[in-house]
Amino acid sequence: MKTPHIAIICDWLIDFWWAELVISHLLETFPDADIYTSVCYMDHPMLEWRNIYTSWLQRVPFFNRRHKLAGVLRPWAFRSFDLSGYDIIISSSSAEAKNAGYSKRGKDTKHFCYCHTPTRYYWSHYEEYRNMMEFGFFNALARLVLDRLIGWLRKLDYEAAQRVDFFIANSKNTQERIVKYYNRESEVIYPGVNIPVIPTAWEKWDYYIGIGRCIPYKRFDLLVDAFNTNGRRLVLCTATDTHLFRELRSKSNSNIEWKYRVSNDEKDELMKWAKAFLFPPLEDFGLVPIEAMAIGTPVIAYGKGGALETVVDGVTGVFFSPQTPEALNQTIKQFEKMEWNSEKIREHAEKFSKKIFQEGIQEFIKNHAK
Repeated sequence: MKTPHIAIICDWLIDFWWAELVISHLLETFPDADIYTSVCYMDHPMLEWRNIYTSWLQRVPFFNRRHKLAGVLRPWAFRSFDLSGYDIIISSSSAEAKNAGYSKRGKDTKHFCYCHTPTRYYWSHYEEYRNMMEFGFFNALARLVLDRLIGWLRKLDYEAAQRVDFFIANSKNTQERIVKYYNRESEVIYPGVNIPVIPTAWEKWDYYIGIGRCIPYKRFDLLVDAFNTNGRRLVLCTATDTHLFRELRSKSNSNIEWKYRVSNDEKDELMKWAKAFLFPPLEDFGLVPIEAMAIGTPVIAYGKGGALETVVDGVTGVFFSPQTPEALNQTIKQFEKMEWNSEKIREHAEKFSKKIFQEGIQEFIKNHAK
């Protein structure tokens, strides 16, 4: 039996974050796969020696570097690909990559979508994105355009979801959203992280840490407001230079330290010594809390969404609710009265290893690609 020819489709390749970590794990699982994406401006080892095909959007001035503004164009960019030479298409998507199901392909080609969430800014987080846009002077115009187009954009997104042969959800939370917004069933296969070998426990330092993209739904604003009030040390790491990032940095008190574009090694060291990792968003799943737990650091998370599937209350972390600075500060006070076992936290994180993810993906595709 011949080895299947596989294409891996992703929304865009600009920065390496946790969605891109999943891409890297897929590329390890299917080492001969080609990559298709709307635009690619990322220099990363996982792309070395790969066949990378970008859409016509890569050649469109202005929009090719502004993926937030290019959302209206991306469905057509993915539909323009010729994927007729592939037996299997795997789209890893939280946005428009699932539109590859409309591209030219063979009659027996199977399309698997590893779904991080139904397109967030059309469905579950529409109001948050609408109210906290990042276009400065053009925000009012962008809201007006989005309000006029949202019905059409949702229709396109729903139709693209119907062209997927098999959905794989990254969490039960996402699985529920896929039913709610796309009326499709899916299999849950959790993404994974590398579990480091750390032989002994260690004394935590006197600071908290938050890591991620500084965009509205990640709720860095909540962290800044909470720690401006409580006066505790906070380290915030991001690689996203947005208007929101600059605004929050300028309003942060001296107890809040911002670090921009830290290396992976520095990120791991910062998480290792932190008292807790802070996770304030309503997230689809969330890989970074697992990375923190894999290093033995407990998590303080908002008590909804994907965190409920990864954090064990009282064992690997605690939850706060509602999603307010006041609730977070109250939970931090409770957290500081509790004792934490780094080894137990790490043992729990091993359930979400890269190896388990890769084996699950391989088995699912093998069983459904016939």
